[in-house]
Amino acid sequence: MSVQPVPSAAASPPRRVAAFFDLDKTLIAKSSTLAFSRPFFDEGLLNRRAVLKSSYAQFLFLLSGADADQIDRMRRHITAMCAGWDVEQIRSIVDETLDDIVTPLVFAEAAELIAYHTASGHDVVVVSASGEEVVAPIAAALGADHSVATRMKVSEGKYTGEVDFYCFGTGKVEAIHRLAEQHGYDLSRSHAYSDSSTDLPMLECVGNPTAVNPDRKLRKAAAERGWPVLTFVDAVAIRRGRRRQGSASVVAGAAAGLGAVTAGAVALRLLRRKR
Repeated sequence: MSVQPVPSAAASPPRRVAAFFDLDKTLIAKSSTLAFSRPFFDEGLLNRRAVLKSSYAQFLFLLSGADADQIDRMRRHITAMCAGWDVEQIRSIVDETLDDIVTPLVFAEAAELIAYHTASGHDVVVVSASGEEVVAPIAAALGADHSVATRMKVSEGKYTGEVDFYCFGTGKVEAIHRLAEQHGYDLSRSHAYSDSSTDLPMLECVGNPTAVNPDRKLRKAAAERGWPVLTFVDAVAIRRGRRRQGSASVVAGAAAGLGAVTAGAVALRLLRRKR
């Protein structure tokens, strides 16, 4: 009796690589949530006292960075403040004012790095503790493939003042693992970028962590672990548009009009320099 050969198991396709980016002070120069204080005030959603308080919080955020307790207090303040706001109104305000409020704050170096990852075939993911109504359009403007952000509870089209999912600390790690399962990311080959020590769990869950504009605690941790450190300083205006047409990358103007290929080359030099 002849023995039939056993077919060899098909080789599993290689897993994909992702680049996970924090948003505030990593991709843009200030708090994305607090940046909208003025248009919310203009629409009657905030009073003058709230705007002044937000401005002061922004000043402290830029001056010294925010630790976990400060961020949690800010979260509680913002979620309580927006209870009763109409969700569609917020989305409309963000969409109408995004180009004026946020896109001029994008770091040129971040746009270049996004272009590099895109040219390398990596998925770009924005992971932020800010609300999804703010984060999603910013991520789209930057050319990200996906975004994950804090979700507020909604009832009858209005915010309840409670949080459904808090995308912060270990919450970011949970979100990243969910995305890895959904899209087949190999986290051991993936990248993560953040400015804050509160994102240490996110940085530790990938094989290629990088500190960007790090606060003091993160700078110390990066030095102890031999992680690269990048400094982003140049903010530029970007253009919103579709991410890709064919194989072309339309990444946010990629720093003062640089094409995607040029931006990718610049980013590659950045990556080599930081090692």
